[in-house]
Formats: sequence, structure tokens, C-alpha cells
Amino acid sequence: MHVLILGGTTEARRLAELLAAEPLPSLRVTNSLAGRVAAPRTPPGEVRVGGFGGADGLAAWLRGHGVDLLIDATHPFAGTISFNAARAAAATRVPLLALRRPGWLPVEGDSWHEAGSLTEAAGLLPALGRRVFLTTGRTGLAAFAPLDDLWFLVRSVDAPEAPHPPRMEVLLDRGPFTLDGERELLRRHRIDVVVTKDSGGAATAPKLTAAREAGVPVVVVRRPPAPGGVSVVAEPRQAVQRVREAYARCAHPDAG
Repeated sequence: MHVLILGGTTEARRLAELLAAEPLPSLRVTNSLAGRVAAPRTPPGEVRVGGFGGADGLAAWLRGHGVDLLIDATHPFAGTISFNAARAAAATRVPLLALRRPGWLPVEGDSWHEAGSLTEAAGLLPALGRRVFLTTGRTGLAAFAPLDDLWFLVRSVDAPEAPHPPRMEVLLDRGPFTLDGERELLRRHRIDVVVTKDSGGAATAPKLTAAREAGVPVVVVRRPPAPGGVSVVAEPRQAVQRVREAYARCAHPDAG
């Protein structure tokens, strides 16, 4: 049985680790990484890097490599690949499972301001603060480039490229982050507003707690739409159970 994981996330890597430990002798796992990070953390199993060429290219890859189960474990904001995966799965009749981490929810004491896009988030900032902690990654900084009277601390795995805000300090780092570390970062840089995407998960959530404790407002960019009609699980172990079930069907196609 051949499983293709569209990955690049913490959950995708954890799923690959769990599957590598499964006692399923004929299980083959291929991990697909988009290649947007210069030095990705490589998961166990086979690894391919780069795009497929849209839904048609992915469908051709599924057919050509005998994929029995497609798992979309991409980032919640990598919307294009999720729709391509849904179209390719439908075209090839390969079962599709989405491993999608739940979004964050505000709790008492939070001061959240929702935005539908990075551009909308940028428009909210002048009324909220002057020293911005921008945690939306290295892409999309053009939306904040016109804000030349604000100062930005930009945290990303790889260095951002222009266009970007003129008054900017770059912090190259990769989660998971600790609460103590996020508290110190807000204090040291005198941050008075945070911008984040609703990525969900625990790896980058401490910044939300640190902001709440400090009384710092947070601009939260909502997730883009996801394809409907796709089976979804929230945890890697739930995905492993689905793989076991698919493996059993492949091993005994006439059962049940």
C-alpha cells in the first residue's frame, strides 16, 4: 500500500514518524514537501520536494506511482494545494484524508481583531499600535510595506524578500516557542500589537498567551476556505488509524 502525505507541517512529520513505527510490512510512505523552506526538517520515509504542476499533475503522479491513499497535511493557509488535492483525488478515485489542525479560539482576556487577509490586517494596525510583532511568515510582507511609520519585528524561518516594511528587524527562528521566550520577546522589543495567521496548533500558540498577559492586542488573519466533502481528522494518531483501516482493505479487498 502506498500513502502520499502532502506535508511540510509539524503534524505531517509526526504522522510520518508514527507510520514508520507501524508493523505494516508492505506500507510505503512518500512525503511531499513544497520546497519553500531552505532547510526543511526531513520526515522519515521517502521524500520528494517541489510542486506537482496543479491538480492534473498531482493526478498523474497518483496514477503513475500507484498511490492508494492521499493525505493532505499541509498548512491551513496553503489553500491551493488542498483544492488541487481534492480535484486530483476525485479524478483518480484515490481516497483523500485531510489532517487539519483546529484553529485557535479566543479566551477571556484576549483582545483579538479578525482580518480576512494580510491587506486587511495591515489596515487595522495604525489604530492598534506602533511596534508590531509580525508572525505571518516571510511571504506576504508587501501588504505591510506602505506602513512606513510603524516598526516591525518579523519572525520567519528564512529571510524575507522585498517588498517589505522599511522599518523592520528580522528574527530568524523556528517553533516550537516557549511562553517564557515569547514573554521576553514582547518585553524586550516593546511590542504593542501582534499579527498572526490562525495557524492553530501548539507550536506557536504561546505568543497568544504572552500577548493576553501583557494586554497586547492581536490581529488574527482568518483561514482561507477549505474544500468541502473531504474527510477530516485533527490529530496524527487519528490519521494513523485511517491508514490502518485502508491497509486492511488493501490487504483484504473482498472482506466486508
